[in-house]
Amino acid sequence: MKKGIELYSFKEIDKIKTACKVVAEILQTVAENIKPGISTWDIEMIVREEAKKRGAKPAFLNYKPPFSSKSYPAATCISVNEEVVHGLPKKDKVISEGDLVSVDFGAIINGYAGDSAITVAVGNIGEEKSRLLTATKLALERAVEKAVAGNWLSDIVNSIHSTAEEFKVFPVLKYGGHGIGKRIHEEPFVPNNRKDLGKKDLKLKQGMVIAIEPMFALGTEETLQDGDGWTVKTKDKSPAAHFEHTVAVTREGAIVLTEL
Repeated sequence: MKKGIELYSFKEIDKIKTACKVVAEILQTVAENIKPGISTWDIEMIVREEAKKRGAKPAFLNYKPPFSSKSYPAATCISVNEEVVHGLPKKDKVISEGDLVSVDFGAIINGYAGDSAITVAVGNIGEEKSRLLTATKLALERAVEKAVAGNWLSDIVNSIHSTAEEFKVFPVLKYGGHGIGKRIHEEPFVPNNRKDLGKKDLKLKQGMVIAIEPMFALGTEETLQDGDGWTVKTKDKSPAAHFEHTVAVTREGAIVLTEL
């Protein structure tokens, strides 16, 4: 098995689930508040307040991820339309009718982390964006079904990628899910695109906890980084969607920890 992968006991998984429940509750509140006229910074403030009420520490705020040389300055990643992931909340970024708004949030409670993401359709988004949203959500559901001890990481990746192909959308390169538990980002990396898996497959074992997070785009698998140093956009500026669950791997099947 790949070095550095944590295996958690059912007692520890219960602690991870406590953090995950808070994340799910907060994202539900976020979804209820996203409407035309609200800014992404307003959403950030709602999340911080809801986390404070529950005694949760926002996992991303001032966190330096493995892929960056600097700390992230917000509690949420809020990515709108062509933004795929790591969108910085901003006071001047105002949500409009027809937008797709992806919100990624993680929380830590008593030393254990939970992580989830949703994409919210704002009003009438049209047929193409609806297809993208349906594909991304379905890819997550299918991938979760593959998170069983004895299966392989490639089973999850192939499930996600084949769903994208079925709906004629694109799983973005370089970005995906990850192990989670005592830290917000742990091994292994869980790709969405087969090209990112290469030959680095591994067998899933009971006690692994992973965040599975399909990120699909309408027009391309290629991305580029915005000038703010964080926000990742589709190269062709086509819309993107992102859903994520934290999942415990067991012999009996996957346990979704970020479901209410």
